Parts: sequence; C-alpha cells; structure tokens
Amino acid sequence: MSSTAPTRYKLIFYVPTSGLETVKTAVFETGAGEFPGGKYIQTCWETTGTGQFLPVKSAGAKPAIGELLPDESAFRLERVEEVRCEILCIDRETAVKAVGALRGAHPYEEPAYEVYKLEDF
Repeated sequence: MSSTAPTRYKLIFYVPTSGLETVKTAVFETGAGEFPGGKYIQTCWETTGTGQFLPVKSAGAKPAIGELLPDESAFRLERVEEVRCEILCIDRETAVKAVGALRGAHPYEEPAYEVYKLEDF
C-alpha cells in the first residue's frame, strides 16, 4: 500500500444477540464496515459467547439486564448470550463516528468495546 493510504482501525464490541442488528445498522451508517475502494460494505465478523457482569447497586448501576437479590440489597451475577462483532473502519474519523453510533444504539448502560489501530505490512 502507498504511504497515503488512510490509517485503518478495528472496532470490536459485545452486544446481546437481541440488539445485534440495531447496533450493526447504526455503526454501518457511519461508513464503518467498508473496505478501501468501496467494493465491499457492511462487512463484519461475528461469533457468539457468554458475557458475564455484576452490576454494582451502591455505585448507581442501572443495568438493562439485571435481577436484584430478594432483599434488593444488590444485583445477581448475570450471564448473557452475546455476540462479539468486529468491524473495519478505514480512517480515524469513521472509527470515532462508529463508536458514537455504537454507544447510542447499544442496549447496555456501559457497552464493552475496543478500538485498535491497524498496521500495514
């Protein structure tokens, strides 16, 4: 690749299966998931697994998914079927917009995501 090629990023996020299509649609609308040259769009890689989290009531957690203990003093540990989704972003601006769209469309109070800067070899 030439040195003028844009810096690419990889957005990785976890979402319950019920919210996957909504979140992907929002992220794709930013231009994420497009390969350089535009021959392929809305591309991603997905795999399913189990996410685990324990909302902390005393810290003010307001989970979208969560069950209080019978005495309502704390939440139970949650285990949820989730999808790990990886999407290419062809430049930093697209990656920033994609994260904003992800945060806006995701059903969780605090979505789990990662962004990595990719290297050209």
